[in-house]
Amino acid sequence: MSEVVTRERHDVIAVVTVDSPPVNALSAAVRRGILDNVNAAVADPEVQAIVLTCAGRTFIAGADITEFGKPAQPPSLNDVIAALENSPKPTIAAIHGTALGGGLEVALGCHFRVAVKDARLGLPEVKLGLLPGAGGTQRLPRAVGPELAVQMIVGGNPIGAADALKHGLIEEVVEDRVAGGVAFARKVLAEKRPTRRLRDDDSKLAAARADRSIFTNAVASMTKKARGLEAPFACADAIGAAIDLPFEQGLAKEREGFLKLVVSDQSKAQRYAFFAEREAAKVDGVPDGAKPRPVARVAIIGAGTMGGGIAMSFANAGIPVTLIETGKEQLDRGMGIMQKNYEATAARGGIPADAPAKRMGLITGVVGLENVKDADLIIEAVFETMAVKKEVFTALDAYAKPGAVLASNTSYLNVDEIAATTKRPQDVLGMHFFSPANVMKLCEIVRGAKTAPDALLTAVSIAKKIAKVPVVAGVCDGFIGNRMLAARSKQSEKLLFEGALPQQVDAVVTKFGMPMGPFAMGDLAGLDIGWRSRQDRGIKSEIADALCEAGRFGQKTGKGYYKYEQGSRSPLPDPEVETLINDTLTKLGLKRREVSDEEILERMVYPMINEGARILEEKIAARPSDIDVVWLYGYGWPIYRGGPMHYADSVGLKHIAERLAFYAKATNDPSLEPAPLLKRLAEEGKTFASLAQQSKAAA
Repeated sequence: MSEVVTRERHDVIAVVTVDSPPVNALSAAVRRGILDNVNAAVADPEVQAIVLTCAGRTFIAGADITEFGKPAQPPSLNDVIAALENSPKPTIAAIHGTALGGGLEVALGCHFRVAVKDARLGLPEVKLGLLPGAGGTQRLPRAVGPELAVQMIVGGNPIGAADALKHGLIEEVVEDRVAGGVAFARKVLAEKRPTRRLRDDDSKLAAARADRSIFTNAVASMTKKARGLEAPFACADAIGAAIDLPFEQGLAKEREGFLKLVVSDQSKAQRYAFFAEREAAKVDGVPDGAKPRPVARVAIIGAGTMGGGIAMSFANAGIPVTLIETGKEQLDRGMGIMQKNYEATAARGGIPADAPAKRMGLITGVVGLENVKDADLIIEAVFETMAVKKEVFTALDAYAKPGAVLASNTSYLNVDEIAATTKRPQDVLGMHFFSPANVMKLCEIVRGAKTAPDALLTAVSIAKKIAKVPVVAGVCDGFIGNRMLAARSKQSEKLLFEGALPQQVDAVVTKFGMPMGPFAMGDLAGLDIGWRSRQDRGIKSEIADALCEAGRFGQKTGKGYYKYEQGSRSPLPDPEVETLINDTLTKLGLKRREVSDEEILERMVYPMINEGARILEEKIAARPSDIDVVWLYGYGWPIYRGGPMHYADSVGLKHIAERLAFYAKATNDPSLEPAPLLKRLAEEGKTFASLAQQSKAAA
């Protein structure tokens, strides 16, 4: 018998327990252990019912995805489920923690299910570009009905025990997984309840069979944001098969969809992203034994859009915040905006009705920097100018308690220069949140030259606690994301000078999968911001400058690169902009040419990849996958393309290097010359992924 699965008797009840830390994933050993122990319990004449449960912090939390792409080892998950489903003795899944993916599919194979009150159940395979591959798309609709099944499978959204009980996914909510499971098993025996195989029960499919719009409307609702993704639609097709076909034929349809997705580029990219996020949490260059500093209270300086969003992120996680402003008017405005945001979220059901009061109760608004004295972590979120930030950090040096971590929410500026204004540079680092900070998941953690390891770990740890994805970056202009964005922005501007129009560039970028193109994004941010910055630095960008001189600042003025109808944020092409571009080019003695969509895409994406290679060479990012995580969670890079560096590997580095060299010559732009690292990898026939593999091998 397998050591990761054990069996014990509670009188006539056999309790089969999976104990395979950390999440009891369905490895081959776990599958074999469940199958052997269930078969042994079935063969034992003294056993009348079987309870399947798990030790540790969770029920089976999913398949062992490290086995994807490897030869299958017996027994299959379907073999395990068949043993539970076909058992002549009642089988009961007793769930705690999370029953996800293959874990829920195992539970669905049991005749009955019970769960503790804080358990969560779901089939999130769609988020890995997959569909449930062991009967989940066929059994779950039979358990809860097609509408909820679509939410759980197509949307990948888990549900809690209360909802699971309401919809018939579980039979009871219990206090303790083992005692509750055994007690329920005794009840089944005492009441002589017939075993229920979900495969045989079509009662909850009847309504959708009579009125298919019940199903199609649910699918339409869950797929409206599935821009470019294949898996949500494949999941919907498999659920549709449960409605339209007998169980075995539905299983075959599910299997066909799974096998197609598991080898697809999209699923490979999404699984890559899954592991990349976990890799990013590993901080290089930190000595063994280093630990985060304790953080009981956070102070945030600045109650504007960014500071307020950061404060909400901490309050959402239950961490007390002191929000500091220079004046009562600015403070009251910031506190009021947060209150309205919370109330709006509660009104649409996003948080409980009592949450706004509880969360605002964790945010104490005050005037004056001296109020940072009790904070363990202080985050500055003031204007993005070095002089203002230096002034703040000089004051923090006087007021902050010893050992407090001092973080700047800068998006471009030199963290080492900021740290030098203090007598404690070891406590200073960057925490670059993305707007809106209470929504966006990414947080770039900028390690300064003198940042102490425990200060760095504190920032990484606290970012995780507030549900952010932390990525450590080195000091340079723009760090990882904005530095690469600057390379793209330069090319988007140059394309206008060569003949492309804003709507053509943006259309190519959004078709690729990005949520917005560079010009629509500029209109949203406000074109006057960049204009003022260029004026301060004595830089010209003739087309953008001409737009601003004409009062076209973007959405805020109803016109920028696009025009906007009253009350609308939808960009509309404006003939006046094309005229303005033509006039500007005429003054500069330039002629427009036809620019293909292929060229636009290559010049939007390949220079970013090139800059990513420089970032790796300079060790600003520890690994290529860290760059991808930044773009996935901070800039809306389509997850089905994995990130810029993963995408580069899929296209081929030799091709990218050749195209960059071509554009460098064709446009007389030395910045497009392939970076030395990109050039070397291309010549050697290697990939960015090979760098990470070499690094792991060296470690």
